Amino acid sequence: MIVLPAIDLKDGVCVRLYQGEFSTAHQVAEDPVAVAKAFQDAGATHIHMVDLDGAKDGIRQNDVIVRAVIEATGLKVELGGGMRSMADLDAADQMGVWRMVIGSAAVSNPAFVREAVGKYGDRIAVGIDAKDGLVRTAGWTENAGVNYLEFAKSMEKIGVKGIIFTDIANDGMQRGPSFESLLALRKAVSCGIVASGGVTTVEDIKRLKADGMGGAIIGKAYYAGTIDLAEAVSVCAQP
Repeated sequence: MIVLPAIDLKDGVCVRLYQGEFSTAHQVAEDPVAVAKAFQDAGATHIHMVDLDGAKDGIRQNDVIVRAVIEATGLKVELGGGMRSMADLDAADQMGVWRMVIGSAAVSNPAFVREAVGKYGDRIAVGIDAKDGLVRTAGWTENAGVNYLEFAKSMEKIGVKGIIFTDIANDGMQRGPSFESLLALRKAVSCGIVASGGVTTVEDIKRLKADGMGGAIIGKAYYAGTIDLAEAVSVCAQP
């Protein structure tokens, strides 16, 4: 299992949200590149980055920062937020992004996902963000009215190999991931699953690994100091 510490970008700075509410955005660091280097020093090999401006409005505004992080660290960057066209994916590819995460557009335009997978294969992941079991879109502001398990199955059918699953109710709350929802997803599809939202302790990491997750995103817990990133990376590296 891999650990992906997170950098969420809004208006050019690192922020965190509570339960995806943009009104709760608060800055947690000034220099995204310095944060990424700290991740690297702790042994991380991957970073999960989200362009929150792109997620909400569909227009990415932080490409310069993403490119700077990649060039400064050489880490594998997984990028989401505003990936709504092949042009967006191609731009991310040209920046050196390792994996592109399609969120809202996967709900509204499955044909786009099919085309994306056809070109980029397993470098495409679909982000499934759910609240009360239903998929949310547009930066978590809109209810798509689709059950997250059924949606995951539909994505698997068109060739998606990786899913980033976030239980919005747990995001930024530091009370642990939604293990039951993740296990249900693990049983429903054969895709690799990355758990996001609520990962708070190394014990959470150990349980996610035991449950067969392919990765875990660490956000608020890192910035709040409730998890030792180096220890989390070490745990995931153990057989």
